[in-house]
Amino acid sequence: MRAVSTPGPLNALPQTLLRHSQVVKTTGNFGFRDLNKNDKLDVYEDVRQPVEKRVQDLLHQMTLEEKAGLLFINGARINDDGSIEDKPGTGLFAFAPNAARLLTEKKMNHFNLWAIPDEPHTLAVWYNKMQKLAEDSRLGIPITIASDPRNHFSNNIFAMKASGFSQWCEPLGLGAIGDPELTRQFADIVRQEYLAVGIREALHPQVDLATEPRWARISGTFGEDAQLTAKQATAYIEGFQGGNSLTREGVAAMTKHFAGGGPQREGLDPHFPFQKGQIYPGHNFKYHLIPFEAAFAAHTAAIMPYYGVPMGQTKEDVGFSYNKAMITDLLRHHYHYDGVVCTDWGLVTDANLGPVVWPARAWGVESLSIPERVQKIIDAGVDQFGGENIPEVIVQLVKEGKVSEKRIDSSAVRLLRQKFQLGLFDNPYIDEDKANTTVGRADFVAAGEASQRRAITLLKNDRHVLPLKKNLKIYVRNMDPKVAAQYGTVVDDPADADLAILRLQTPFYPVASDIPLAKMFHHGDLDFKGAQKDSILQLLHQVPTIVDIYIDRPAVIPEISKAAKGLLADFGASDAAVLDVIFGKFKPGGHLPVELPASMEAVRAQKEDVPYDSKNPLYKFGFGLSY
Repeated sequence: MRAVSTPGPLNALPQTLLRHSQVVKTTGNFGFRDLNKNDKLDVYEDVRQPVEKRVQDLLHQMTLEEKAGLLFINGARINDDGSIEDKPGTGLFAFAPNAARLLTEKKMNHFNLWAIPDEPHTLAVWYNKMQKLAEDSRLGIPITIASDPRNHFSNNIFAMKASGFSQWCEPLGLGAIGDPELTRQFADIVRQEYLAVGIREALHPQVDLATEPRWARISGTFGEDAQLTAKQATAYIEGFQGGNSLTREGVAAMTKHFAGGGPQREGLDPHFPFQKGQIYPGHNFKYHLIPFEAAFAAHTAAIMPYYGVPMGQTKEDVGFSYNKAMITDLLRHHYHYDGVVCTDWGLVTDANLGPVVWPARAWGVESLSIPERVQKIIDAGVDQFGGENIPEVIVQLVKEGKVSEKRIDSSAVRLLRQKFQLGLFDNPYIDEDKANTTVGRADFVAAGEASQRRAITLLKNDRHVLPLKKNLKIYVRNMDPKVAAQYGTVVDDPADADLAILRLQTPFYPVASDIPLAKMFHHGDLDFKGAQKDSILQLLHQVPTIVDIYIDRPAVIPEISKAAKGLLADFGASDAAVLDVIFGKFKPGGHLPVELPASMEAVRAQKEDVPYDSKNPLYKFGFGLSY
C-alpha cells in the first residue's frame, strides 16, 4: 500500500487530508483512511458503505471505555497560539479543561467551545491539531466540535464573543422580522463560518416560547408565539444542516430545550438553586411542544432537554433529563425521535468556583450519588452528558451490572451515526488558510448588519417626528458621540439640543446568590425604578426625545412611552444601525415577537405558560409601525 490523500478515487482527493493525515492508504485504485492502522480496508473506513454498516463495524471494534467516552461532551480551553498542550487558562472560561487530555485520558471526542482566539486561523490550527491527535488514537475516531451561538450583536451571556464572525440581530430579532427565508440565509452563512473553523455542531436553535416575560433567556428565543417559532425553527435547522437531513457540508443542530423551557415560575432560571420549577397554570404544556414538532419534521440532529422540573406533568417532579416519562415515553416513543439527546451542562457534578460551589442541576434528585444520577439519566433515555467528563462512571455502572452494555451501545450508535453523516471519518481536516477569508467575509458581515436594522421595531412616532432630518443639534445618551456625529451636531447639554436620542436596555435586578454567574442573568422586575427612572423621565420632559430600548425581555415602560416623541425597540443592534433607522436610511421593519406589558402587576397576574395574556398590554404581540 502507498499513501494518498483521502477516501475515494485517487483522482478526486482533497488536499486537506493529504496535507494533514498520516494514515491514508490505497487498495487497488481506492484511497481510504486506515484509522485502526491494521493495513486493510475496514467497513467503517469505506466511504462507499452505508452509514449503518459503518457504524456497526466500528461499534464492534470499540472497548467499553471508548464507548463511554463518546457519551460525554465538555467545554474545551483553547490556547491563544493554537497549540493543544495543557497550558494555564485565563479569563472567564479559564476553568475549562484541556481537550487533548480528555481525548487521551478519557477517550472523549466531543467538545464545545466558549472563549476562542481572536484570529479564526488560530482556531483552525488548533482544530486540525486536535483531529490529528484523534487520528492517532487506537480507532481514529474524529472529534466533533460544538458551539453556543456566536453570531449575534448581543449582551446575552449565552451568545459567545463573535471574534470576527458576522454579527446578526439576536434570535428574538429574527422573530421580530418574521421572515423564514432570512433566517435560512442567516443559518446558511453561519454554517459556512462554522465549517471554516471546524465547528460541526450548533448548540442551538433555542425554540423555547417566551410566555413568562421575566425569564432570563428570552433573547435567545424567537418569541412567545408557537407558530412563528415553528416556522423559524424549520428554516434555521435546514439552513444549518444543509437541507431536510444532515449533510456532509452541514452543521448538526441541537434544538433546545425540550419540552420548552419558557414557563419558569416567576421567571427564575433553573441554572440555579433558587429556581422554583416549571409550571403550567394555563394547562398549556402541549403548546410548548409545537416548535419541537417542527424541529422533528426538519430532522434536527440532536435535542437538548432543559434543567427545569415540569411540575405536576409526570409521576415524579424531576428535571427533564432525569425524567423517563419525558425522554423515553414522550420524545422517543410518542414522537419516534431517534436522534441524539444530550443533557444541558452540569447535571451530575458540582462545580467548585473557588470558595463557592455551584451545585449540579440535579433538581428533584439531589439526594442521589453521582453514579445514581448517571444511571437515572441513562435509564431516562438520554445519550450524552453535557458539561461532564466522567466516562469512568459509565464503565463502573456496566461492570456492576446496573446498566447494560447494550444500552450504552444504543447511544453510541446515535453519536457515531452523526459523525459519519458529517463526513468526519472520511476527511475531518479543514483548510486553515481559508478561515480568515470565510469568517467575517464582507458580504456575511453586511447581511448581519442589515438584519440588525430590519429587526428594529417602531412603537411610537408622535406627529411623525421620525425619520429625523440630518443637521439637527442632538444630545445623545448611552450612545457613542463619534457615531452620532455622522448624523447631526452632537451637543453636550440637552438644553442646547433640538432633540435627544436615548438608548436604554430592559432593566433587570439580580437575584441574591453566591454564584457569580447567577448575578449575570437578567432576572427580576422589568420596569425602571427610583433614581434611574427619574433621570430618564427628566430628560424626556426637558427636550423632545427619541428612545430606543434593547429588548432582551419585555420591558415595562408606560411612563417612558408616554413621554417619548419616538420609541423604538431593538433586538441587538449597533449605534449605527439604530441611527440609520432613526434618520431614515433604513425603514423599521420589525413587529413585536413578545407583548410589552403595561405594568408589573399585569406581569405577576399573567400565566407562565400562556402567550400574550397580560391584561391590557402597552404594546401587543405583533405590533409595529413603519415610515
